[in-house]
Amino acid sequence: MTTSITDFRNDLMPDEAIIELFHRCFDEDGLQLADVTTESIIDVDASLTCDVSLREPGVLAGLALLTTGLSLIDDVELELLNQDGAFSEPSAVAVLSGNHRSILAVERTILNILGYVSGIATRTHHFVELVAGTECKICDTRKTTPSLRMLDKYAVSCGGGTLHRLGLHDAVLYKDNHLAGLSNIKEELASAIAKVRGKQISFVEVEVDTLEQFKEVVELDVDIILLDNMSTELMGEAVAMRNASERNPLLEASGGVNAETVRSIAETGVDRIAIGGLTHQSTWLDFGLDVRQ
Repeated sequence: MTTSITDFRNDLMPDEAIIELFHRCFDEDGLQLADVTTESIIDVDASLTCDVSLREPGVLAGLALLTTGLSLIDDVELELLNQDGAFSEPSAVAVLSGNHRSILAVERTILNILGYVSGIATRTHHFVELVAGTECKICDTRKTTPSLRMLDKYAVSCGGGTLHRLGLHDAVLYKDNHLAGLSNIKEELASAIAKVRGKQISFVEVEVDTLEQFKEVVELDVDIILLDNMSTELMGEAVAMRNASERNPLLEASGGVNAETVRSIAETGVDRIAIGGLTHQSTWLDFGLDVRQ
């Protein structure tokens, strides 16, 4: 069964995490102290209706968080007009109505979250489209905004990306710094992998950067082999070697991937491409609040 955006939201951003996020956003805006500008000019009982508007085409993300987050504000109502994971042209994506002061107080938090998360979703969608027609999946990495990893990964899922490990706890990834100094990499890796196979982990992955390393690792009990900074020619050789081996681990390419190279990498036959830039190089999508007259 295909995992839905709602499933990802529930797993990565449960209600308690959303509430905590909105609390932090409101606190850093000084909402618990005062909105000195609004309180000086807007009557305490004034009401307002406005559209939350997307101002440029892109993939929506973060809308599903608003209903839970705005439950902290008891005099503002939210109506969603679209959903996370949908591609949208510029349009109204939600309607806010209620107390004028309260809406202005939460405006920036709403627009910041939508712009940030939708930017990651849109960039992810772009890479997914670039490899369309191949069997290759676009994956994220742990290069995420500090303290916002689950939000970043939720955005990647909205853009159609495949999630890599969430952290250090849920999957095994032996990288070059883990293997540095080992006297017998193949033997010591085999021993290490045997130790972790009884744990609750998603997969075991090993990073290689040469075909010599690949020849040894492909014979081990691994689920994924990471081809780090290899040329497409070497990736193609690794795919052929994997296909001829008795084992069939997934092959994941990583390192220096961009919009110009991702298609040729996918066409080598690798199964996954990990791109840190999905998260750390995304550009916010433009949202605004438009008052209904």
